[in-house]
Amino acid sequence: MTNSQLTPGVVPGRLPTAAYDQNFADHTPPLDRHEATVAADRCYFCYDAPCVTACPTSIDIPLFIRQISTGTPDAAARTIFAQNILGGMCARVCPTETLCEEVCVREVAEGKPVEIGRLQRFATDGLMAKGIHPFRRAAATGRTVAVVGAGPAGLACAHRLAMHGHDVVIYDARSKPGGLNEFGIASYKATDDFAQAEVNWLLQIGGIRIEQGRALGRDMALADMQASHDAVFLGIGLAGVNALRVAGEDKHGVRDAVDFIAELRQARDVSALPIGRDVVVIGGGMTAVDAAVQSRLLGAETVTIVYRRGQDRMSASGYEQDHATKAGVRIVTNAAPVQVLGNGAVTDVEFAYTVDGPSGLTLGAERFRLKADQVFKAIGQTLSGAPEGLAVEGGKIAVMGAGRTSVPGIWAGGDCATGGDDLTVTAVAQGRDAAEDIHFVLSGDGQIAHPTGV
Repeated sequence: MTNSQLTPGVVPGRLPTAAYDQNFADHTPPLDRHEATVAADRCYFCYDAPCVTACPTSIDIPLFIRQISTGTPDAAARTIFAQNILGGMCARVCPTETLCEEVCVREVAEGKPVEIGRLQRFATDGLMAKGIHPFRRAAATGRTVAVVGAGPAGLACAHRLAMHGHDVVIYDARSKPGGLNEFGIASYKATDDFAQAEVNWLLQIGGIRIEQGRALGRDMALADMQASHDAVFLGIGLAGVNALRVAGEDKHGVRDAVDFIAELRQARDVSALPIGRDVVVIGGGMTAVDAAVQSRLLGAETVTIVYRRGQDRMSASGYEQDHATKAGVRIVTNAAPVQVLGNGAVTDVEFAYTVDGPSGLTLGAERFRLKADQVFKAIGQTLSGAPEGLAVEGGKIAVMGAGRTSVPGIWAGGDCATGGDDLTVTAVAQGRDAAEDIHFVLSGDGQIAHPTGV
């Protein structure tokens, strides 16, 4: 029996059956060819374009948009995939409004940027639908690399290593590959099992084997992996979830938001998922927004996000905050939980207003309560035990350069490593760059190779 099933008021089937299909349909429908051509024609094709600088994977955005405008979208897809092999998913989940599109000259001048993300999806989806893989594998080098974690960083690293001719084994703790892309984003952002389709397409490069249900520290030791492989890349993500550290946190109905999102992503029938009538989400990032919006889509009547600082300090973008409010989510800021109330199951959450002053965040004397039969914690994730012997900095594996850890022969990237900002696109960049550095070390020729197109 789950935590939710023990909580009165948390029930499935709050909406008519047809509503679920509509609510969890593709949030941003793809462009058709005519729409893509019109959107591409708005690009100025800037020299030294600011959008390229803003992209963590440094995609040549003006080039791929020009290729779309000239009727060669497959060439555009190759341009994208050369820098970001998970360009299809990133086109769906990347916060373009705070990256490439925010600095678009059209945005600065007119307040309406070129739709870079949607154009990227148009190109990448088109090539993937044809079953075409744009790169070929180099001659086998005889070297093997262990990649721990089949999330964006691990997959990007594995693909680039395989492309260079190295054999790669990906060890992943979950039952399915994909990591954050499969388990950690809102369902309406990646419909039709796209995450798995993308993994299957990526594996067409060859030379990559995935072993599911293999967790580092439980099923295998880092030292053994070092002994059996020429290099190791860690893309293990952040499995731990921060606690509220308030009285009553253990009451029924209080859940980690990441577990809720994963459960929803894997559900065959979302109408069977129980949801509360009154839902409170504590946090201010993308996980909080995804949990809150999807609570509304499942039929919760009142959903409130509560964040301890001002709204301008929320890590969720303004676009995502607006999306939440349009979905009927209320956002309360400058408030922190002080206790969870209820007799066994949660009934209310008490909050204190906060003051964010020079000495840090402090709780004021004024209190208020929000009715809740379900509470989702979305206050950040932590590294769930760093592998022994690796230096840790700020709760993450310390890396330098292109992902080198304190132990020779071991690299790390993605959410588990320092230097990132917990985005899929950043994880891809770190995995890709670590792969190039690993290849540089293993080849010993002083040359960092680059992708070879078909």
